[in-house]
Amino acid sequence: MTHILAIDQGTTSTRAILFDQAMNVVSSAQEEFPQHYPASGWVEHDPADLWSTTAATCRAAIERAGTGAEGIAAIGITNQRETTLVWDRKTGKPIHNAIVWQDRRTSALCKALKSEGFEEIVTDRTGLLLDPYFSGTKLAWILDNVEGARARAEAGEIVFGTVDTWLVWNLTGGAVHVTDATNAARTMLYDIRKGRWSQTICERLGIPMAMLPEVRDCAAEFGQTRPDLFGRAIPILGIAGDQQAATVGQACFAPGMMKSTYGTGCFALLNTGAAPVRSQNRLLTTIAYQLDGKPTYALEGSIFIAGAVVQWLRDGIKIIREAKEAQGLADRADPTQQVVLVPAFTGLGAPYWNAECRGAVFGLTRNSGPEELTRAALESVGYQTRDLLQAMRADWTGGGETALRVDGGMSASDFAMQFLSDIIDARVDRPKVLETTAMGAAWLAGQRAGLYPNQSEFAAQWALERCFQPQMAAETREEKYAAWRRAVDATMRF
Repeated sequence: MTHILAIDQGTTSTRAILFDQAMNVVSSAQEEFPQHYPASGWVEHDPADLWSTTAATCRAAIERAGTGAEGIAAIGITNQRETTLVWDRKTGKPIHNAIVWQDRRTSALCKALKSEGFEEIVTDRTGLLLDPYFSGTKLAWILDNVEGARARAEAGEIVFGTVDTWLVWNLTGGAVHVTDATNAARTMLYDIRKGRWSQTICERLGIPMAMLPEVRDCAAEFGQTRPDLFGRAIPILGIAGDQQAATVGQACFAPGMMKSTYGTGCFALLNTGAAPVRSQNRLLTTIAYQLDGKPTYALEGSIFIAGAVVQWLRDGIKIIREAKEAQGLADRADPTQQVVLVPAFTGLGAPYWNAECRGAVFGLTRNSGPEELTRAALESVGYQTRDLLQAMRADWTGGGETALRVDGGMSASDFAMQFLSDIIDARVDRPKVLETTAMGAAWLAGQRAGLYPNQSEFAAQWALERCFQPQMAAETREEKYAAWRRAVDATMRF
């Protein structure tokens, strides 16, 4: 058994990647699934789609590799975080669609809880802010709005899980109801210092604690797959939320190391070591990974719209047919125009945390066209990253590496990464292996299985594909960033 199967269940698609003993990608499969928007600011997934695409991509990756299930030592799972599911404990049938992390339907509840001073308790226990982004208020909404849900929860008939929990439940045939510390840390229900669910928060939100899964390390025994799924029972030995898995995959094991993942959203994490750092700049304190019962903490900044802004160019206003066309259009933009796009389609994340504001474009002229709008879209990702990094640097005084390690689909864009380096005035390192999220999940499972090397050896294998160095004049950099800040201020006041 010389292979590890990594499941990467994302916001718009599910992927399965098979790694060999040397951690090289042997095969992969991917399936997209529909997004559901039942109301403005609401985003849902059909839980059946999450599971069916997982099973199908796993089978396809195994078939393409030709190894058979007997060649797989273990499975590692990484997943979109915060997305909230509730299902029947006996039948496994969901009682509502999954409420996705982007969903803003609980804005009013969060506002009410803030007004009574509850955010201080939430931040103290969980390291998070009181925001619709996290699972806690989504779960409360399901219990309050699905007929009979609260009574069934109190009777122990229904259970809660994030996507990892849902997948493990289905992979094991309902035998195991578990999560890992990184996913638990994103629910707004988990005390990250004490390492347990917070009774105080659960009681305030009316959530029976019997609904909650058992929390384990990122590398642990999570049960075995049903033998009929892939031909034999395969142990599940690793789980981490997508951004934490990318942090592991980027080998950001030393305090001060930073990574930023550019997928649907953008998520920057800074390793702060064995002690949680309380942010003074509205960043999140979270668990980067937990091994051998010991959590390693991180500061995290979350941007809701990164790669999704390119999807908007393609699917929303239809000025490109494929995502790869964006770079060519941006390169042809008029350099004398300063068009700024604030992509607050579902509000603004860190460090603003404004759930109500919506996107805006500034600086349009009669000559502005698809080229200028595309450039503004790509640049918005760099500006938002600078917002995050400035907040991180203000919170973290422990020093460490100044380079930013990047990954995710959008990191393949040379235009976006060069602008990122220019606007943050720092080196941006793109690794040879861009599959860092899946790699992180695979390594967690593989080292638990005894197949992959330890932390230090794994970190030594990290390899650079390209380094982007700042080329923009300091005066230009600050002028452009000042225009961005004015645009954000105006967007939030609108």
